[in-house]
Amino acid sequence: MIISPQPFIKTILLLCFLFCNLFIYGQQPNDCQFAVTVCGNSNFSLDVNGIGSQELNNSNTCGSQENNSIWLEVNIATDGTLAFTLTPSSTDISEDYDFFIFGPDVSCGQLGQAIRCSTTNPAAANQGNNRTGLNTTSTETSEGPGGGGDSFVSDIDVLAGESYFIVIDRPIGNSPFSLEWTGTATFPEAPSNPLTVGTISTSLPSIDVCDSTAPFDDNITEFDFTDLTDDIINGESDVIVTYHTSESDANININPLGNVFTNTASSETVYIRIENSTTNCYIINDVDINVSALTDFNIPSDYHICDDDLDGDDQNGISTFDLNTITQQILDGYPGVNYDISYYLSQANAETSTSPLSLTYRNTAPTPTEIFVKIQDMDSGCIGFTSFNITVDPKPAANDVLLLQCDEDGIPEGFTTFNITEIADDITGGNVDSSIQYYLSQNDAKNNINAIDGSAFNNFLNPQIIYTRVTNSTTNCVNFSEVTLEVSTTASRNANLALCDTDGTEDGFMEFNLTDADNQILAGSPSGLDLVYYETYEDALVENNALGTTFTNTIPYTQTIYARVENENACYGINTVALTVFSLPNIETTFETQYCLNFFPETITLEGGVIDDLPNNYYYDWSTGETTSTIEINAPGSYTVRVTNTNGCFKDRTITVLASNIATISGIEVIDASLNNTITIFTSGEGDYEYALDDSNGPYQDASTFENVEPGLYTVYIKDKNNCGITDALVSVIGFPKFFTPNDDDNNDYWQVKGISSNFQSHSSVLIFDRYGKLLIELDPLSSGWDGTFNGERMPTSDYWFKVKLQDGRTFTNHFTLKR
Repeated sequence: MIISPQPFIKTILLLCFLFCNLFIYGQQPNDCQFAVTVCGNSNFSLDVNGIGSQELNNSNTCGSQENNSIWLEVNIATDGTLAFTLTPSSTDISEDYDFFIFGPDVSCGQLGQAIRCSTTNPAAANQGNNRTGLNTTSTETSEGPGGGGDSFVSDIDVLAGESYFIVIDRPIGNSPFSLEWTGTATFPEAPSNPLTVGTISTSLPSIDVCDSTAPFDDNITEFDFTDLTDDIINGESDVIVTYHTSESDANININPLGNVFTNTASSETVYIRIENSTTNCYIINDVDINVSALTDFNIPSDYHICDDDLDGDDQNGISTFDLNTITQQILDGYPGVNYDISYYLSQANAETSTSPLSLTYRNTAPTPTEIFVKIQDMDSGCIGFTSFNITVDPKPAANDVLLLQCDEDGIPEGFTTFNITEIADDITGGNVDSSIQYYLSQNDAKNNINAIDGSAFNNFLNPQIIYTRVTNSTTNCVNFSEVTLEVSTTASRNANLALCDTDGTEDGFMEFNLTDADNQILAGSPSGLDLVYYETYEDALVENNALGTTFTNTIPYTQTIYARVENENACYGINTVALTVFSLPNIETTFETQYCLNFFPETITLEGGVIDDLPNNYYYDWSTGETTSTIEINAPGSYTVRVTNTNGCFKDRTITVLASNIATISGIEVIDASLNNTITIFTSGEGDYEYALDDSNGPYQDASTFENVEPGLYTVYIKDKNNCGITDALVSVIGFPKFFTPNDDDNNDYWQVKGISSNFQSHSSVLIFDRYGKLLIELDPLSSGWDGTFNGERMPTSDYWFKVKLQDGRTFTNHFTLKR
């Protein structure tokens, strides 16, 4: 909040917040006794809220009391008018600011009635803005509350030496606001800080210091502002200087720090209240204080060295550390610094510089051990601390090992190929973090030069010593050992394994259980030998790519693999194992045929089903007990035969003989004398049947019903699809012609009921009438029919009626046409 007197633009910025603790509640400027003094050239920043004590009850004509209030005390330096404009920083019309003015020269306990007040609600008054204040154009001394007035009342004529209390209240809203003094009166001048004279800033140069109090690295230290206070007072008797942690505290003058205090953060701002004890005017200055520990150095990394044997023991975890290497790390990149660096076994010793370590420090206790470093800038006095761990890493295990290899190349000269890497676990004790390199000489191993390939080494001496360099991949510590290589020549016992190709895919590949060859290979050998299988001789020699106990051959039908006989990594012999996969007989495994029961006791022949080979090359075992390649049967059923080749591999064939038979007609159903005449044949029997009409050669159909059959006499044929024979039967389909043409052209010259024969409906009655119901003729159903005459006279073209009573009792009456 800034307040400046005329003739300059005068503005107060008040920042109000919702939170206020109880400790300072009674000293906030929302009470008269703690009113903020308005002085020329004064700066204010307030963190206040609430009402303090309620002091506006019955003290004004604007019908209000304190809601969120700020009290100002205005002292008049020169005669004139007192006027101001209050502008909220928020333009929201709902932000409602009121004010009340008491005076002149009243005391907090006896304020009397307000001489000016405004409690107009800008929204209710339909104002275009939410400003309020005193001006020269208004004539009323009070307005409000609610929608009355325009928020402005008349200015006040004031005299030098008078004082007034202005209460600014916010019933609605709490945004910041500014006060612009528009009257002609002026206020007393605030004191000045001689350290900022000639500048426009109220901030003093920052104070940057090193952390000078233990523990030296928390950026907390003690400050003495006595000299700064003396410089600000500059010999004046009516100047009071206090220091505060917030600008609000400085404005309200609470919680002073004192001249000697300890900071709470590495960087913080201290607010300085400079007050004239005569006028109570004051100003607020500030100064930034920054406390830091010495950080211009590198953090050292942990220090690892390998165990040495200076004390005769390279496995006891005691070794010598050169701390100068840590000093170089700390100073790297900081040339020209004047640092004193020392090392200690505890932080307390480092802080008190007690018992510094020698720069060639030999540990006396097991590691890891934390070493504490004190770094002091001898020019500035700043101190920094850091630490690192020292660790003595053990040398990796490196055992001397003997490796015995076979010489199975057919030339027993004692030279062969060794895979030295197979004994890596014996050398390192199984440490997975160790790597091994191999050398022809001890000097090469020490100097790590001329390494050889240990996975396929051809010896040139028997025995021969190879030197190893074992390195721990984590610590890089090194140890050394010797590997003695010896070659032996041994005899071999080979083995054979054979399987039939029975895995369901006849491709020459099968899974072998290699342990089935163990007894063949180890027959006559001493006990305690190990047996490992390999796909190639080279793999067996250097022990690469060992096979499991089960192995599927990778070359179809025949393949040779190798068995290495060992005794604790010493080669006892390398033998061949011949793997053979025999083919199965190539036969048709399933077959289906039929036996005609009506042919019994005739027989049919069943075969073993061999494909692309002579049947006599195989053995047969039929389910009937027979062992020939074919058998004769005359009964339906399931017959099996096992076909075995000369290698003992077999397949089973299943022949299903189904029963079939010539058809037996169990009935014939005829639907006739209709628009859709049908014949349906009902059969019984074991066969699979098809049907034809009037022609034994077909065509045949699977359906047993014939539809849309013309009237007449038919023969139906039922054929067994399995060639067991054909059955036939006569069928009559009754029907009545719609017309006839008795013109002697041998085409429709007679009218007769169709489907009647000596075998079907021969005793039927057929009567013909003219259209008037006169009986013309009774036809013989077996005759050729009516020729269109009556008593020798030809009857004319016309419709005629018939009445037919069939032998089966059915009666039909309808008409037909005689055409001439």
